[in-house]
Amino acid sequence: MSEPRKPGMSSLHAVAPVQPSDSPCAVDIDPVEYTLRKRLPRKLPKRRNDVYVNMKTDFRAQLARCQKLLDGGSGHREICVHGLGLAINRAINIALQLQASSQGALQLAANTSTVELVDDLEPEDPDEVAEPLTRTRNNSAIHIKVFYPDPK
Repeated sequence: MSEPRKPGMSSLHAVAPVQPSDSPCAVDIDPVEYTLRKRLPRKLPKRRNDVYVNMKTDFRAQLARCQKLLDGGSGHREICVHGLGLAINRAINIALQLQASSQGALQLAANTSTVELVDDLEPEDPDEVAEPLTRTRNNSAIHIKVFYPDPK
């Protein structure tokens, strides 16, 4: 059993408000009774010059992929680097590294946005009558256009 909570103390097993997928009112759900499954984010349209940055892939490999897209014979004069959540810093760093390695020939244009993510809460006990719930949350995203300016 758990100890009684004192006012002002935080707990890892605090009750979190969760919205069922079919009900507009909030329901208090104990996270110990549910497993959190995070869905993959909705992606923007995937073009050949889009690069989605994450924290699992090696930084140098992601940087080399971007450099290859810009330098290769594929004819890309611009790429779009996308970062979500924790990967925003990495996306910015990749764009700045590309600009620095080009001796200023590349220009950057950054846009930020908020992406709505969906989490599924599945009951721990399969015999329990509780139904799976969904929760939506917002996460920050950045979209950096790295391009060669048009010669005049």
